[in-house]
Amino acid sequence: MNHIKPLKLSAFALLVLAGCSASVQAQVSASKEFIKAPLEIVKKAPVTENELKRWSHLDLIKDSIPGMSVDKAYAELLQGKNGVKVIVGIVDSGVDIEHEDLKGMIWTNPKEIPGNGIDDDKNGYIDDVNGWNFLGNAVHENLEMTRIVKKGDDGSAQYKEALAQYTEKSEKALKDKEQVDFLLDVHGTLKKALNKTTYKAEDLNTITSTDPKVSRSKIIMTQIFTNAGPTFDPEAELEEYREQVYDQLNYNLNKEYDGRKVVGDNPDDIKNNRYGNNVVFGPDKEKALHGTHVAGIIAQIRGNNLGGDGVAANVEILTVRAVPDGDEYDKDIALAIRYAVDNGAKVINGSFGKSFSPHKDWVYDAIKYAAKKDVLIVHAAGNDGYNIDETKNINYPNDSKDNIKEFSDNVITIGAINKEYGKNVVAGFSNFGKINVDVFAPGEEIYATVPNNKYKYLQGTSMASPNAAGVATLIRSYYPKLKAAQVKQILMESGVALPSQVVLGENPNPDQEPVAVSSAESSKTAKMVNAYNALLLAEKMSKK
Repeated sequence: MNHIKPLKLSAFALLVLAGCSASVQAQVSASKEFIKAPLEIVKKAPVTENELKRWSHLDLIKDSIPGMSVDKAYAELLQGKNGVKVIVGIVDSGVDIEHEDLKGMIWTNPKEIPGNGIDDDKNGYIDDVNGWNFLGNAVHENLEMTRIVKKGDDGSAQYKEALAQYTEKSEKALKDKEQVDFLLDVHGTLKKALNKTTYKAEDLNTITSTDPKVSRSKIIMTQIFTNAGPTFDPEAELEEYREQVYDQLNYNLNKEYDGRKVVGDNPDDIKNNRYGNNVVFGPDKEKALHGTHVAGIIAQIRGNNLGGDGVAANVEILTVRAVPDGDEYDKDIALAIRYAVDNGAKVINGSFGKSFSPHKDWVYDAIKYAAKKDVLIVHAAGNDGYNIDETKNINYPNDSKDNIKEFSDNVITIGAINKEYGKNVVAGFSNFGKINVDVFAPGEEIYATVPNNKYKYLQGTSMASPNAAGVATLIRSYYPKLKAAQVKQILMESGVALPSQVVLGENPNPDQEPVAVSSAESSKTAKMVNAYNALLLAEKMSKK
């Protein structure tokens, strides 16, 4: 499932249910030029709109925002240098390859003649000009736990765990439905009272009605605005919340729903691999929102005054649609990785994950295949706020059959941070783990492309992963002789240290101060990806 975290909904949902400067570790490095955090980081001024749109590119020292120092890297290290073009595979929900800010950054298959209905390159995929869509016309899907439960009790431990999680998730979804229906009723009451569809916090003060329902709705929505901020848009964000909850009930958790039927293959047969089509954004371009946002974080055109800026300038996006609204199939992911590798990708971004993986060996084999072909896979850690070192919290796909020892050195797992350096810099939704999370990158309120020439803020480890993948792409562009395993090592070793104490996971008691722990518990490195440092270390390693 795509790793997007609703931007503001979780905060005001908790509110309704409830009743209506840090010390910094110095960066240790053999190079004195590496960025080192000073003893105190204090935000000099509120974040401006322009800073917010580009905060992941800013610099902790200069801007007092824990970005990846991308602007500094371009200005001081890459000026006048020429890199090689790097193909980046986006295994996701599809990409709007016609977006104004991605045109010119899209991979074109040089061995395929567009529109002739012939498999010119004889790879089994007809007219795969910009990539391949392994989902065909499918959009919605069950969660993997739903699919396991649907097959019936086979006496396995996997079935018992899937049933337990399915029951828990279904009960929560029904409660969420009650909540979103309640909030929509509040919103509807206020729209009628104000006689307008959209409104801001200050508009609520103009309501003079003494109707008890109106008064109660006004109090609730005022609280929501206070908690979510002045930019909160009730019409748009409540609709997103409604869609998320209803999609869970109608598709993800609905045992009667068969999202795979339209694809026409057997998802339990890896040899049945000629299916799908070449429409890489899928049957509904709007549903390619997630993949388009991911692609934009990496590759949206820099400096053109449209939307945000991509991390990497010398890049081609190869789209492999394999992630539905629901859980991805292991077969699709395995074939998607192999497709991207076979067509020249040197970096693959995977902003997806799930709790069960019945055919995980297919994916493991694909990861090993990518390793043999020197391809780096950048993967999102997940958005549950869990310690994924614990067996019960495994986030698939991973690179460890026992959840401890890696079987491959070409996968790097990315957690998410926000824009405020301090003990709360790790995003509350981000999974963590000192064994299975490698490093962190910006993942909260990230501005990037979405379908039909639009732009949007989204958040999740889904956004952190492509930020890290963008830096990996820079390294592979300017230092192409470095291997995938070396690029992974660079991203990890060159990061800027997290504060010595950080809060990990969602706070279960919003009314209480969260408990901070040693940042060593957060990940293998307790660091944040930094482009400037990464390129300095790449320069040093390339000379060995």
